[in-house]
Amino acid sequence: MKRRTFIQTTLAVTPAAIPIQIFGRNDRAVKGFKVNNGEGRYHGHIQLKGVNSNILDVKISGKDTNGDLAVFEQTSLSPKRGTPLHVHPNQDEIFQVQEGEYQFLVGQDKYQLKAGDSIFLPRKVPHAWTQVSEKGRMTVILQPAGKLEEFFVTMASLEKEPSNEEIAKIFADHDMQVVGPPLKVD
Repeated sequence: MKRRTFIQTTLAVTPAAIPIQIFGRNDRAVKGFKVNNGEGRYHGHIQLKGVNSNILDVKISGKDTNGDLAVFEQTSLSPKRGTPLHVHPNQDEIFQVQEGEYQFLVGQDKYQLKAGDSIFLPRKVPHAWTQVSEKGRMTVILQPAGKLEEFFVTMASLEKEPSNEEIAKIFADHDMQVVGPPLKVD
C-alpha cells in the first residue's frame, strides 16, 4: 500500500474506531436540564464569606460540560464590597446584571453597569468589581469552567472571615491571582 493511500485510509476510519472517551467528552451531560429560578443545580445556595457575603447558585456546572463552561447566579448582599483586583489566567468571564448597580475595573478601564448591561472580562486581564447598590443580582458565565465553583464552595465553608493573605492563598489554590486591592466606590 502506498503511503498516501495508507494515511487517507487510516484517517478515514480512525475517528469511528476510537472510543469517544479518548477525546475526553464522556463526562458531558447527555440530556438537557432545567434549573428553577432561585435554585442551584449543585450545593444549594452557596453563602460566601470573606470577599463578600453574597449567595451563589450553580446553574450550569463544569461537571455538566466536561469543564467547558460554568454559569452562576449571584445574589449580591454586600453593598460597597466586591472582589480584590485579580487575574484568571485561563478563563474568560461574562457578567450580565439582572438587577442593581455595579462598578467594574477591567485593566485600566472603569465601567458602571446597571440592570440589563453585560461586560466581558478577558483572561489574563486584571479585573475587580464592587456592588454599588443596596442589593443586586448578576449572571456570571465562565469559559472554560476552571475551579471557580470549588472556590465558591471553599469560601462558603470558612468558619471565620479570612485575612487578606488567606484570601490570596484561596485564590491561588483555585487558579486565580490577587494582584491588588478591591475596587473602591464613592
